[in-house]
Amino acid sequence: MNNKYTIGVDYGTNSVRALIVDISDGSEVGTGVWNYETGEAGIHLDPNDVHLARQNPADYQKGFYESVKLALEDAKGIDRSQIVGIGVDTTGSTPLPIDKDGIALALKPEFKGNLHAMAWLWKDHTGYAEAAEITEKGASYPYLAKCGGTYSSEWFWSKILRCKRVAPDVFAAAESWVELQDYVPAWLVGKAKPADIPRGICAAGHKAMFHDDWGGLPSEEFLATLDPDLASLRSRLFSSSQTSDQAAGTLLAEHAEILGLEAGITVAVGAFDAHLGAVGSGVKPGTIVKIMGTSTCDIMIGDASTPDIKGVCGIVPGSVVPGYMGIEAGQSAVGDLFNWLVNHFGSDHATLNDEALKLKTGESGLVALDWNNGNRTILVDPLLSGLIVGQTLHTTRAEVYRALIEATAYGSRKIIERIEEGGVPVTEVVVCGGIGEKSPLTMQIYADILNRPIKTSRSAQTCALGSAIMASVAAGAHTDVLSAVGAMTATKEKVYLPSVESNATYEKLYAIYTQLHDAFGVKGTQTDLSQVMKQLIQIQKDSVK
Repeated sequence: MNNKYTIGVDYGTNSVRALIVDISDGSEVGTGVWNYETGEAGIHLDPNDVHLARQNPADYQKGFYESVKLALEDAKGIDRSQIVGIGVDTTGSTPLPIDKDGIALALKPEFKGNLHAMAWLWKDHTGYAEAAEITEKGASYPYLAKCGGTYSSEWFWSKILRCKRVAPDVFAAAESWVELQDYVPAWLVGKAKPADIPRGICAAGHKAMFHDDWGGLPSEEFLATLDPDLASLRSRLFSSSQTSDQAAGTLLAEHAEILGLEAGITVAVGAFDAHLGAVGSGVKPGTIVKIMGTSTCDIMIGDASTPDIKGVCGIVPGSVVPGYMGIEAGQSAVGDLFNWLVNHFGSDHATLNDEALKLKTGESGLVALDWNNGNRTILVDPLLSGLIVGQTLHTTRAEVYRALIEATAYGSRKIIERIEEGGVPVTEVVVCGGIGEKSPLTMQIYADILNRPIKTSRSAQTCALGSAIMASVAAGAHTDVLSAVGAMTATKEKVYLPSVESNATYEKLYAIYTQLHDAFGVKGTQTDLSQVMKQLIQIQKDSVK
């Protein structure tokens, strides 16, 4: 047997997952999951600031070892000498401050327990004021064009500027900042010093406003309008980036020895979980991949003519597949929105799902806005909140649950419509992630509201699979990413087809959602909402005739 394997390591919000894959057909031969040890489910919080979410870099290092060990134990009978590559994907933007040797400040005694010296997790929104300032001052510069015209509190510069303002001691001690997607591969291959770190285009382009059109990162002139020290930091960050089919280097002997692997295994340049989740789901031109979990990220690839699209938070060359424009959009709360109802109003997902399944389309009499954690796309506004219209004394928990599912599907439709308005056709929808695995009801509602067939990825671990695919290309086992995708991915036989009857009702409900969306989310909208409740009552009556 001459089977060759790669390992994909997926750093999630609460845990690390390692997956060992046969590169010939994508067969998954071993998996291991390790939950972060520190914080609350891996997240360090501040009871005085609901926007704060940080992580301990020590969890990242231990998580790599423990998850890979578990995967190797699970992969019984494979020849470890046939493991040829390792790929890494992470959450993002999750930057962390490092010293001149590439050591995370949070790992140094003088910063032990300091939240500001930790990794600033993707869902940290403390920099919302800084994001608004970047958006305002960036209006006369070209940098925002590639991220939808609005900068987010979840992204690189917002977090660093926020750190400067609330923790100047941490900012001063940081020689540089590095995204988690780059920190892990650099640590594995011994290129931890800031100037040596292989920086991936995925984080650089989507979150740090890096683009060749303006010579890489935003200019010192622009950064100085935000803070002179931010301008000084620019030269200590990076001036080039790489796609994830490239090798960051080879695995150091010290790591290989701990894991029982051979030193010198190729380690690929890192990328974000959603982008490599799309790779693991079989992304190709025309396919939109929806990575559905606590939040949702929508990923596509387009050709070189793909234009900037307002409200779409990233269009970056090579961020998903080299040679194509990577298109990123998403929703800030999907699974988190459903969890909110379960956690605060009792019951469990299985029960609510069963109860909601019995409802006819429109029977709830409700329309909700899915903004409980703000709006990522197409409004790019963290200061929006949720809304449920149509409640009566008879409204049930299952009706609210279904309305929230529908709201996220309406939000998804807004994204697809905006992308198509930008000239990028969507010909296929593929879903991956936990929700696609666990909730046929949600998949059917999405099919009915989008009025498109919904496919689901064969793999339940698409982010790790995507990392393994990139590792196979970086190691030279596949010639290019799309060839590897063709060999190593597939969708399940089950396809969710839209119901003509349900879609007819959802068209009426979507029109109401659009009214609410624009009235509450689009500045200057003049919308008469006086008939919305009456329309919902009529739709409800019609549904139960």
